[in-house]
Amino acid sequence: MIRPIIIAGPCVIESQECLNEVAEELVRLNKKYGLDIIFKSSFDKANRTSISSYRGPGMEKGLTMLNDIREKYGLKLLTDIHESYQAAPVGEVVDVLQIPAFLCRQTDLLVAAAKTGKVVNIKKAQFLSGMDMEFPVQKVREGGNNNVWLTERGNMYGYNNLAVDFRNIADMKKFSDTVIMDCTHSVQRPGAAGGKTGGNREFVPAMALAAKAFGATGYFFEVHPNPENAKSDGPNMLYLKDFESVVKSLLD
Repeated sequence: MIRPIIIAGPCVIESQECLNEVAEELVRLNKKYGLDIIFKSSFDKANRTSISSYRGPGMEKGLTMLNDIREKYGLKLLTDIHESYQAAPVGEVVDVLQIPAFLCRQTDLLVAAAKTGKVVNIKKAQFLSGMDMEFPVQKVREGGNNNVWLTERGNMYGYNNLAVDFRNIADMKKFSDTVIMDCTHSVQRPGAAGGKTGGNREFVPAMALAAKAFGATGYFFEVHPNPENAKSDGPNMLYLKDFESVVKSLLD
């Protein structure tokens, strides 16, 4: 049986202790279920709602902390880049460079990511359809890299909410063999918590199962030991203790 790609980790790097706790659980699940979960966390959340929101430790320190996870736990790594100059140094540490949804049409960013030779995971913008993602994929491939994944994360129509059209998964599979469902960002309530992003984590398991029915080849989850005290995206992140049950549901 082909196991799905699973990406998981805290939204933003908060502390080495938090990263280690999540990594230990991912290693346990990898061994128990024969998986190869990719560890995800961001060194800089440049697209926070408020200028006063916590963004992360920055690229240099963040990459050192992520590299510690690789060396200690042997996990593959994924993180976001927001500017072209970040691509090369980040590509020296991680296995997958992620392009944030709002930046998915930024040509220079896509080409810089392509030139690293690493997998480039492009998140579909909240204002685009699945069919629109043909062109970001084309930019990466013309940059010399055919290793492109696409990620569905819902569409925004205003009023602090997102809606998911799961047909986007099938549409994006026309352009990439690997289409990921971002199960936690899809339940966000952008800007709906007084200058912060709200969310409804109770819908995450159903989002994952619906994406499975529509043919997703992978799943993205932000998880945290204590989401209520997380510094970013707490309302839509899964409790780490609940992650195994969601993973198991996707393997049945």
